[in-house]
Amino acid sequence: MNETFRGSSQYVASEDLMTAVNIAVTLEKPLLIKGEPGTGKTMLAQAVADALGKQLIIWNVKSTTKAQDGLYVYDVVQRLYDSQFGTHGVDDIARYIKMGKLGEAFQAEEQVVLLIDEIDKADLEFPNDLLWELDQMEFYIPETKETVKAKHRPIVIITSNAEKELPDAFLRRCVFHYIEFPDQEQMEQILRVHFGDLDGRLIAQALAAFYWVRSLREVEKKPSTSELVDWLRALVAGGVDPQRLEKEIPFAGVLLKKDKDLRALQRARR
Repeated sequence: MNETFRGSSQYVASEDLMTAVNIAVTLEKPLLIKGEPGTGKTMLAQAVADALGKQLIIWNVKSTTKAQDGLYVYDVVQRLYDSQFGTHGVDDIARYIKMGKLGEAFQAEEQVVLLIDEIDKADLEFPNDLLWELDQMEFYIPETKETVKAKHRPIVIITSNAEKELPDAFLRRCVFHYIEFPDQEQMEQILRVHFGDLDGRLIAQALAAFYWVRSLREVEKKPSTSELVDWLRALVAGGVDPQRLEKEIPFAGVLLKKDKDLRALQRARR
């Protein structure tokens, strides 16, 4: 393997995750990443791009996104507007073809990392509509009778929040990895990336309090890594003494975002 992902200075990856990335790169298959919010699914693509020295192209999927959006868009409205005002070159349809994110990845002069983020937000047919393009690394533009072929097969990373089940035909074409929520030791490594020389006592007490909150059965929306980072920033800004965290959870609204979760915390603290 010529290019090996070993994490980065800004991204702490487990051995299993690094292995999954490298297998996907070697097999030239999309890497499908699942995991609860805050486990670094989206940030993984940036880390892979940085570590391998490649450009990152991000395709953010929404509920209204269609597979066609990632290939190309034919701007009929602009062409009609130009024709009304006698703009030169209006007969050149290629001028009105704009590549989508997948098209950009295919046309890149060097291999890129393509992130298809939150694929499960789109309708159920969306993943299946991409099967040919991801398999064959090409697509056809009927307006110009042109086939766009990938100059270099991109490294494709796909994230899912498991809001919908993905089709079996799509899953068969992917390398799959589920990112487990970091344990306390790994989480401390992640915090060191964000905070560097932060007081070790504060990190230790904050982590103990954080994982205690996550352990409460009544808490519905468990705080994630990003909320822990924000909470630590709040603790530092507020000058909170680490010992205070043994008895209370200051700025609990940074960690918990639902009324009933805050009430559950209050009950547990009594």
